[in-house]
Amino acid sequence: MKLTSHDLAILHHAADVLENPSFSSRVTKTVGGAVEKTIALLPAQVSLSLNDITRTALEKSLEGAVFTLNSRKSSIPYNKTHKFFAVLSGALGGAFGLAAITVELPVSTTIMLRSIADIARYHGENLSHASTKMACLEVFALSDNAKHGSETGYYAIRSILAKVLSEASTQLATPALSRESAPLVGKALNQIAARFTVPVSEKLAAQSIPIIGAIGGASINLLFINYFQNLAHAHFTLRSLERQYTPELIKLNYQKYLVQHS
Repeated sequence: MKLTSHDLAILHHAADVLENPSFSSRVTKTVGGAVEKTIALLPAQVSLSLNDITRTALEKSLEGAVFTLNSRKSSIPYNKTHKFFAVLSGALGGAFGLAAITVELPVSTTIMLRSIADIARYHGENLSHASTKMACLEVFALSDNAKHGSETGYYAIRSILAKVLSEASTQLATPALSRESAPLVGKALNQIAARFTVPVSEKLAAQSIPIIGAIGGASINLLFINYFQNLAHAHFTLRSLERQYTPELIKLNYQKYLVQHS
């Protein structure tokens, strides 16, 4: 089976998005400084607890963001609506600085996860399936993949997370279990949080700049949700193609494109 020229073009665009997802470079253009240097200046207590805060944000957002959306396929995802609420959340974070992180991050993460789920539904995913819910969370793990040493590339990350996400999906589909106490779901959240912490730290570093304020915080959050919406569209585009053709064929064409443009 061979991909049509249209589907091949869609695949190539998705690959461009997923293999070049630098959030830090976009933030640097907005705040006019090296984000990496600012991260080093974050209070030690914040840096040490950021992974825990991020993991908690993912856990809190999972129930509220995904489970409240119906599974009926939408004609268009409500990207602008989610961007509006993300901007409001960012304005809060920018106005109150690091003191607002434990409140602002769960809110903005919930908004983004709801947007990701909306995009998944648009691409034909069934949100009533536990595997789809975990695939939505998986988008947060795709961020800045070049920062994870040998564990780079879209399909490499999916391969690394495949087993833990599959196990979490099985547990998530069991009504008798408490979601908060489900150990396999918790394990998946830990692995996703470890990767999601990278762009979150860059976001916080930018928002911690004294002159950034509410307007700057709103701008950073607009970049943040734009970034993850683009990743989500690319991710679920490939999953849609995998259903239409086969996962092996899509991966082969994806990797072939990367080799040709390396």
